[in-house]
Amino acid sequence: MAQRETGRPCLAGFGLDRPLMLMQLSRPVDVMTAAEEGLRCTALAAVVAEIRGDPPAVNFTALKRLAVRAEAAGVPCWLIRQAATADLSAARDRWRIGPLPSAAHPDDPRAPGDPRWRVERFRSRDGRPGDWVARHDRAADRLDLVAAVPDGTVAQGAGKAGRGAAR
Repeated sequence: MAQRETGRPCLAGFGLDRPLMLMQLSRPVDVMTAAEEGLRCTALAAVVAEIRGDPPAVNFTALKRLAVRAEAAGVPCWLIRQAATADLSAARDRWRIGPLPSAAHPDDPRAPGDPRWRVERFRSRDGRPGDWVARHDRAADRLDLVAAVPDGTVAQGAGKAGRGAAR
């Protein structure tokens, strides 16, 4: 279901120098087992697992096992959960990614431009939470992240404070 909705993972631009192994498993318990086994293999560049919803196989204990294995092996692990509720997790960082209206098309204002997403890190053990706007730049084939300022008030307030201090 996840692949039908979002397609194959696109890892272009990550500079992976190792081959990609893609497994399509239908049961969440199999996905979690494959991710855990993949983390035992230090030849892998990373492990990416995708699960839809809130299956019983994705519980705090299973997530803790993934986190411990990833740290022990030094292999990054991303668990992508579509249509899931925020719950307890042992992950170092927790993110939410959602769609935004596309950017303006440079040649036709009525046509959709580059896709954009709202990216939120809402929990982090190593860094600060934050909000960004991600945009796929087709010309450079890269993903640009820009800090999100929802209504511009922070930027406006900073400008006034800066002018007032200069006088």
